Amino acid sequence: MKKTAVKTFGILTSGGDAPGLNAAIRGICRSAMINYGMKIVGIRNGYRGLINGDCFPITAETISGIIARGGTILGTSREKPFKNPVANPETGLLPIEAIKKNYKKWKLDALVVLGGNGTNTTGSLLAKEGLNVIGLPKTIDNDIVGTDITFGFHTAVDVATEAIDRIHTTAHSHSRVMVVEVMGHKAGWLALHSAIAGGGDVCLIPEIPYDIKSVAKNVLARRDHGKEFSIVVVAEGALSVEEAKLDKKAFKKARAEMQQSIGYRVAKELEEATGLESRTSVLGYLQRGGTPSAIDRVLATQFGAATADFLAEGNFGKLVAMKDNKIVPVPLDTCAGKVRNIPVDDPLIKEGRSVGICFGD
Repeated sequence: MKKTAVKTFGILTSGGDAPGLNAAIRGICRSAMINYGMKIVGIRNGYRGLINGDCFPITAETISGIIARGGTILGTSREKPFKNPVANPETGLLPIEAIKKNYKKWKLDALVVLGGNGTNTTGSLLAKEGLNVIGLPKTIDNDIVGTDITFGFHTAVDVATEAIDRIHTTAHSHSRVMVVEVMGHKAGWLALHSAIAGGGDVCLIPEIPYDIKSVAKNVLARRDHGKEFSIVVVAEGALSVEEAKLDKKAFKKARAEMQQSIGYRVAKELEEATGLESRTSVLGYLQRGGTPSAIDRVLATQFGAATADFLAEGNFGKLVAMKDNKIVPVPLDTCAGKVRNIPVDDPLIKEGRSVGICFGD
């Protein structure tokens, strides 16, 4: 066995599930067991399990055959121990106190957290509390600062692209405007990639506020050139130029008053502006469920194996990131409380425009 700074570590998955979580868990645990003889404590249901003391030992049998499975064998939750902390009425402990107690009770040398922006922000805060933490970048939104790619993203793009391909046939057959709403609350990476891969005609993303008149003009121009249908890909966080002028509070209120999601609103706006029949398809949880793609399995395994090395080296307080096709440690502070948006001058946006995609501006 190789030398290691860690003998026992805990592992949890937090936030929304994503394809590749089990592949990453397997990669971490197999590498840690085979190369370093580490012991692993599986923590159920994210930070909630860490607070409540819900754990179990992970063995080779636990992770056997899970590389192709979607979801997470550890379970997950959106528990945020630093947000509005309330003491447990039975123990009198605040969430952070309970976490520290269980960390010590289980004799952990480190904690590995797999998740998105919220998960790794919490991981960064726990590191400041004195825990040895390493984070992994999991999200279909691909919006974690500090890494070029997150696992789960490729599978979601594949799913969204296949959906757009299928919707193309209906749009063409019925001469309709078909609005396809994909995930991406704060960043439009998924919408951008799937729109290009699926041959979308319009792509509306949070980074570029849209003018419905511009979108309608594009759709009508297509009709005038003999294209009787259009595919409009909309990220769930897309917003209009009017909404972009609102402050955070006013925008949140306006969205709360919307009776349906943004895809339905865009379809209604387009139908009113063009007179063309418009329909909406919201892909929702289909994008992050099911079997991970081969690319995500490889990527998650890469992240996992590197995590075991970081643990052995005592390289704590870091996000396991991919930069220029190399796995590198990035300080968790780098990504804490931040979102990796698409730069408006991103080459992919430029290339999208060059093949005729309208971004609503």
